[in-house]
Amino acid sequence: MGILLPSDRFCTDRFNIYWTEQFTKWEFAVGRPQAFDTASAVRAARKVFWDAGYDEAAMPALEAATGLCRSSIYHAFGNKRGLFDAALASYLDEVVRPRLRPMLTEPVAPDAVEQYLSALQASIDAHADDLHADGCLLVSTASSSLAGDPAVRATIAGYRDEVATALRNGVRARLPELTDDQVERRAQTCTAMVIAAFSIAKADPAGARTYLGLARDAVTS
Repeated sequence: MGILLPSDRFCTDRFNIYWTEQFTKWEFAVGRPQAFDTASAVRAARKVFWDAGYDEAAMPALEAATGLCRSSIYHAFGNKRGLFDAALASYLDEVVRPRLRPMLTEPVAPDAVEQYLSALQASIDAHADDLHADGCLLVSTASSSLAGDPAVRATIAGYRDEVATALRNGVRARLPELTDDQVERRAQTCTAMVIAAFSIAKADPAGARTYLGLARDAVTS
């Protein structure tokens, strides 16, 4: 029977590998169940990607944040890109959509769009790491090495459409007297200003606040 040598153990969620006492063969314990919470690991990785961007997020940083060794990450997510895809999905579901939901659920309150913009500005003012003070993960991805990837491009386009739809609903609820063309113009202007604010929030919070002010003007005047 082999003796477990801690320094010779290779970490993986698929099997444990032990070097035997005779140093002549490997013994495999196959089928060990996953011992970590996937959602928690994805959230931890999401913060690394959000802070550093996809290209600069190094595997050692992802291992440290998630508490997983590299082989566990590869087994659960395939590779760094797979982990990033999971982080993007988590970002949309847990960060973006909860903020948009009041403008995507009927009936939309007349002040829903103003509350949305105020919340974004407040998060930048407070430098809240879990909100938008570090910009937008999807917007920053648009300037990364993944920008040309078809799946990423589709995700970013879908994100923009989702924001525009929400803001369109918000403008319509705030200014019901406008024509459809007027609503569309204001919604697209507001969407552009929000995305512009996200693009510079980390480097220029004051400029981001200015853009959000312009977005507010587009939906209130």
